[in-house]
Amino acid sequence: MKIGAPKEIEPGEARVAITPDSALQLQKLGHECAIETGAGEAAGFSDAAYEVASVQIHKTAASLWDAVDVVAKVRPPTETEARNLTHGQLLISFFYPGANDELMELAKGKGANVIAMDMVPRISRAQKMDALSSMANIAGYRAVIEAGSNFGRFFTGQVTAAGKVPPAKVLVVGAGVAGLAAIGTATSLGAITYAFDVRPEVAEQIESMGAEFVFLAFSDDELPDGAETGGYAAPSTPAFQAKQLEKFREIAPEMDIVITTALIPNRPAPVLWTADMVESMKPGSVIVDLAAERGGNCALTQRDKKVVSDNGVTIIGYTDFPSRMAAQSSTLYATNIRHMITDLTPGKDGRIVHNMEDDVIRGATVTYGGKITFPPPPLKKAAIAVQKTQKPKESTPEDIRAQEAAAFKAQTRQQVTLIAAGGAALLAIGLIAPASFMQHFIVFILSVFIGFQVIWNVAHSLHTPLMAVTNAISSIIILGALIQVGSSTHLITILAALGIFMAAVNIFGGFLVTRRMLAMFRKS
Repeated sequence: MKIGAPKEIEPGEARVAITPDSALQLQKLGHECAIETGAGEAAGFSDAAYEVASVQIHKTAASLWDAVDVVAKVRPPTETEARNLTHGQLLISFFYPGANDELMELAKGKGANVIAMDMVPRISRAQKMDALSSMANIAGYRAVIEAGSNFGRFFTGQVTAAGKVPPAKVLVVGAGVAGLAAIGTATSLGAITYAFDVRPEVAEQIESMGAEFVFLAFSDDELPDGAETGGYAAPSTPAFQAKQLEKFREIAPEMDIVITTALIPNRPAPVLWTADMVESMKPGSVIVDLAAERGGNCALTQRDKKVVSDNGVTIIGYTDFPSRMAAQSSTLYATNIRHMITDLTPGKDGRIVHNMEDDVIRGATVTYGGKITFPPPPLKKAAIAVQKTQKPKESTPEDIRAQEAAAFKAQTRQQVTLIAAGGAALLAIGLIAPASFMQHFIVFILSVFIGFQVIWNVAHSLHTPLMAVTNAISSIIILGALIQVGSSTHLITILAALGIFMAAVNIFGGFLVTRRMLAMFRKS
């Protein structure tokens, strides 16, 4: 196949769907790659870099669309671009079919097949093609950087000769991919980070990243249904929304930076940060609204603009955060495209196999074979066999005594067998070995037997099993060294004293290590 990437014509869009590196990977699969001249310049990829990667350069978008079998784009095609589609041609791009009915009809009329990267199911097998998560990760990181450039202080607290600087307090609303990226970035920069999400189950994940989860007190009927199919949070109940806004009003005056990420594709963004919350914030505070594309989570957000409220709060409503890191976002998006094409061409001949039985390909397909296939059917759920387990029967005292007697008999039988085998082996060795050897050998065997029994039967009350065994070995070393420390030979006395010292260090060190290990599981 021949795969091409035209230059994005959306104002402010700097990404490109094929990079020189991804083109090399696609060529290894047997495909040819082409781009429109200048397609990667805004992302830092020159035409010369594509030529080095053996990518064909087309001077116009029209010639590119005519020459390729697969068109890879970032933004949804405009009406003019969609008219360039040909029968049987495949378009892979963000498409947002829920809000683009006319575009779907146009693609259907052209007989083109369309795969929407924003419709890739959020399942484990499709993570490598999840472009929404790739771009959300960049947006969350960039949101913190953008907030920092508009914030008048350090993120981290400092104590200097010139005075004390308090750490910034950052609130991240929504702990999806973008929210977690923002939490990680803000925490690494030294800010005191708070996070909220309608799914209480993400609290541990938030706290593991060094942030504090903002809890709400609510009853079970007020709690949202957790996560919907697709990995997004379900809409909140009215009672939950009321308590959520009440909590935000309570903490708004303390926050220096607020980053909102609550957005579900093809739905209006919920208003979570109202005008009165903005008014209660300190002058110089910053709000970064990652949901500005769908109306914004902040009531004062203006799409693609940075505005300052009457009380001096900066509200950023940019929708091009991934494009502000175009080289990185293009690299990740091109990798998502490459994995999608890999799944579409499983054979060695490199031809497209549009398998509509595959959950990932079917879920992302918008038009196919002259028909609109959106919305996709629900994902197939694997049948889970639930085994009913019976409650174990409680043992009576007679049963317990019988079990103990049986265990004792089995242990005794094993010990007698081992002793008999050992005695037979000693007898066999004694028939051919001299008496002087056997005298020392028997002492050695008895020492090993007694040492094994002493060490292996040490209780693990104050140690892990490994630490208990090593400390028991050290204790036997100390006993042996104490016997030898009074020897008439100075060398043996010195060696015995060194043995006592080193074994004692090991024992005391074992207790210290155990104490630190136990402290790891103790709540402060």
